[in-house]
Amino acid sequence: MSPKSLLLPLLLFAAPAFAAAAFAKDYVQAPGSALTFAGKYQGEVFTGRFPGFSTKLSFDPAQLANAKLDVTIPLATATTGNDDYDGELRGDDFFASAKFAQAHYTATKFRALGGNRYAADGTLSLRGVDKPVTLEFTWTPGAKPVLAGKATVSRLAFGVGGGDWADTGLIPDAIAVATKVVFTPIP
Repeated sequence: MSPKSLLLPLLLFAAPAFAAAAFAKDYVQAPGSALTFAGKYQGEVFTGRFPGFSTKLSFDPAQLANAKLDVTIPLATATTGNDDYDGELRGDDFFASAKFAQAHYTATKFRALGGNRYAADGTLSLRGVDKPVTLEFTWTPGAKPVLAGKATVSRLAFGVGGGDWADTGLIPDAIAVATKVVFTPIP
């Protein structure tokens, strides 16, 4: 066989390996995931969660340029476990969930922070306002990989807590958001 005739089978064999290396692995959210938030009201800490959120991720630590994160958050699912807080939270002064049914976070710029730590620089769309938000996270690979991350969101930048609630003496502007997302790879 000539060297040219050996080249074609070699290229056909190697092509899938090169293609796999060029693209991030795709994942969908699995059970066991959580998206939470925390703040203070008159100095007392409150916490809440969004049980209805969903996440899609394309990620390979060796190919950060191809990574993508997409999170959809149905605002009417926000719950603190306190009926009074929940009513206010879903109402017009806060999430206005009747008018703005969902918040959405997307990121296409990822940075390595060392070890298994990364940052996703993305955009949060909330109450009709789009602002940059960085999610710092750890990545634990495996059969069911886990992304565990934290971000700080300026509630007032999105108009969350308007009117009398805009007083940062009642509720500080910075709200801590945390997530632990368990993923299932898409075949």
